[in-house]
Amino acid sequence: MLYDRSIGIAKGMNIKYLIALGMIWTAPVMASGQDFDFNLDKGITVEESYLQESVELMLIREQSRADSRELKLSALSNIGEAIKRGVTGGEVLSSLEYLALEGTVNKRAYRNGRAYPDIRGKAAAYLGELGGPEAKDVLIRMAGAEHDSTVLTQMITALKKIGLNENQETVNVITVILSHFNMFSPDNLLALSGLEAYETFAAQNGWKLDPASMLVISRIADGRYHGSIRQRAKQLLTLLRTYQRGNAATR
Repeated sequence: MLYDRSIGIAKGMNIKYLIALGMIWTAPVMASGQDFDFNLDKGITVEESYLQESVELMLIREQSRADSRELKLSALSNIGEAIKRGVTGGEVLSSLEYLALEGTVNKRAYRNGRAYPDIRGKAAAYLGELGGPEAKDVLIRMAGAEHDSTVLTQMITALKKIGLNENQETVNVITVILSHFNMFSPDNLLALSGLEAYETFAAQNGWKLDPASMLVISRIADGRYHGSIRQRAKQLLTLLRTYQRGNAATR
């Protein structure tokens, strides 16, 4: 099927372009689960470069929606290479969204009950690399259905990297997540990612956080966490309170 679609896209092109771009052996590469190498020799024409990118995005789409975990990992690897080269087209975001929500928001997207937290976590990390409001929105959607603390840790780190917090939406999501885990299953890495995100967004907002977020930080400072995590929370509280007192004194 993929072979036929590839030929359809390239209809009318010279056969040497197909060979140069590797389209003839796209299907065998997919079947093997190996990464597709798109780094061709320099000096290709604009037409060949455009076709190369089209094939790359098509392959990413097919791999990301395959049942095989190995093919999904190949899709993520190819997405990472594409982002490094500045390829951030709609299919990159679409495939990351599919992988990030597969098995949680989109339960029909996988068969036989298989879901891969490591895939969702890697997809979240690449959404952070991709950046922008659309990537942020996918991460926010993840938060509403994700229960794996490792995935949520990567998701919060990605949100911090994107750095968008319109109407306090991002900070509110982080607060809900940390409050839940603080109550039922404290997780050191998740708490650390949350504290780092709080610090980033507080700095954007004149070192101010809402009361609910301050309460979560206080609970981490006194909670069942590693000593270094509790100390980090106390330092952040001190920083925030110092700025709040300073702002109050200048009024």
